[in-house]
Amino acid sequence: MFTRAIVKKPCQAMIHGITTANLGKPDYQLALQQHAAYVQALEQCGLKVTVLEADESYPDSCFVEDTAVLTPKFALITNPGAPSRKGEVASMIPIIKQFYSKDAIEYIQAPGTLEGGDVMMVGDHFYIGISDRTNQEGAGQFIHALEKHGMSGEMVPLHTILHLKTGLSYIENNNLLISGEFLENPIFSKFHQIPITADDAYSTNGLWINGKVLVAAGYPKTKKAIEDLGYEVLEVDTSEYRKIDGSLTCLSLRF
Repeated sequence: MFTRAIVKKPCQAMIHGITTANLGKPDYQLALQQHAAYVQALEQCGLKVTVLEADESYPDSCFVEDTAVLTPKFALITNPGAPSRKGEVASMIPIIKQFYSKDAIEYIQAPGTLEGGDVMMVGDHFYIGISDRTNQEGAGQFIHALEKHGMSGEMVPLHTILHLKTGLSYIENNNLLISGEFLENPIFSKFHQIPITADDAYSTNGLWINGKVLVAAGYPKTKKAIEDLGYEVLEVDTSEYRKIDGSLTCLSLRF
């Protein structure tokens, strides 16, 4: 169960955020409205949300998930693989220190890189995507930290997608939203898979919080598939964040 979340408001510079999408520039005012609705959804799931002010120095800084990984036993401060995002971690460190003691905070050191979007937690085991943003050195440092704190991790090579959780979302009870290159991956064969078709692939990035599942608005097939498993589903519109390669999990740190 989660009790808290950390989010950061989008900055006006978000319209210049990194993107591989071809969907145009975000509407900043609409993005603000969507962010407020996202926070309300987190609160509806029972979380106390710490809302950080926007940072105009970093267009992608609303995607706080990439700056840290918060586990029940320790916090990991990452080293983002995108050069323009490396400075985002500095402002997150004092925030993380409010919730974790000094001896329960670990750091990814260069040349290691790791972004939180490449990390999927399944109990005490973590899957770590090896991507353009997370390298083997960074993943290895994270696994070492996990083992130090009595947990475990394994690497998953990525081939076509940005982050691991672009194509996977664990929604507890052995249920896994899965799409694209992961559909035939034997690493995930032990899970009860909810396959997401290519036209709905964006909705693979769902967010389980305390028995509820947040899904991107506009994907009724995905919503129904999750509801059929007995979950309460909350739809959240993230259209403006999709334009800069963002989705539901990217916008918060949950712990």
